[in-house]
Amino acid sequence: MLYALARPLLFSLAPERAHELTLSLLKSSHKLGVMRQVVEAKPVTCMGIEFPNPVGLAAGLDKNGAYIDALASLGFGFIEIGTITPRPQAGNPKPRLFRIPQAKAIINRMGFNNDGVDQLIENVKAAKFKGILGINIGKNADTAVEDAVADYLICLEKVYNYASYITVNISSPNTKNLRSLQSGDALTELLATLKKRQLELAEEHQHYVPLVLKVAPDLTQLDIEFIASQLLEFKIDGLIVTNTTLSREGVEGFPFCDEAGGLSGAPVFEKSTACLAAFAQLLKDQVPLVGVGGVLTGEQAAAKQQAGASLVQIYSGMIYTGPSLIKDCVHAMT
Repeated sequence: MLYALARPLLFSLAPERAHELTLSLLKSSHKLGVMRQVVEAKPVTCMGIEFPNPVGLAAGLDKNGAYIDALASLGFGFIEIGTITPRPQAGNPKPRLFRIPQAKAIINRMGFNNDGVDQLIENVKAAKFKGILGINIGKNADTAVEDAVADYLICLEKVYNYASYITVNISSPNTKNLRSLQSGDALTELLATLKKRQLELAEEHQHYVPLVLKVAPDLTQLDIEFIASQLLEFKIDGLIVTNTTLSREGVEGFPFCDEAGGLSGAPVFEKSTACLAAFAQLLKDQVPLVGVGGVLTGEQAAAKQQAGASLVQIYSGMIYTGPSLIKDCVHAMT
């Protein structure tokens, strides 16, 4: 109800300004003790972790982990922060975030803007949140793609002790050549190296932190088959399906439809869910799946579950629907 009243004001602002203001207001409300949404318990065990409910926040909303406690008050079963890179970076030039309300869609080309992994760790340490926290890692824009593994290793090692699980983001369309890591020898090298280091860190810290891969929806069936085989070969603990799409299907003719970047929101639902179902058919419950992309209703969250997802994440849907979406999704899922 409150969000329905606030949304016209927020939508009158530039999208990135509205994003910053919303997080700031949420944090202030949380500090005052006036922001808390009670969501029914619906425990789910996935990747060896017990989640209080199956609905989480997708990466991208809180890139630096600066709003963890406030976001937790909304009732998420888990929160994923990032994408984080080894060094701070400004991201792509503004404007870089565009709403298409006619289609309940968003286009972004943020470009991994973040304060760097060291600052994220300080923010995590300062948070009181004791729930399930995913940390999403990437590479710096000025790191050559052939050297990307080193960036992922730096982030993996630094966040290992602070994450419930770690997501390897190789699917953003907004860092040049990043998606090339989803195929061929590049993916094999990345997964082999990170898995080896994960097992070493588990031994060093006497604590196992699951490693998760996040992929794009713009994959061919051959791509999906290859990625699935690599997940099984290297015993990757989970797969997030999917990131944003380069397709403009569903937004043709609307203002901003031709802006560069990844499309999220309602138009990506069918594409991302089809991708999810394709992975589910190949992996046959051997790798847990997290469904994300275009969830704006509880029924759509349930559809992700029916397509093979153990967990669901939301982000763009919250912008159009508000925090009540979390309750709706939890209630709709079995």
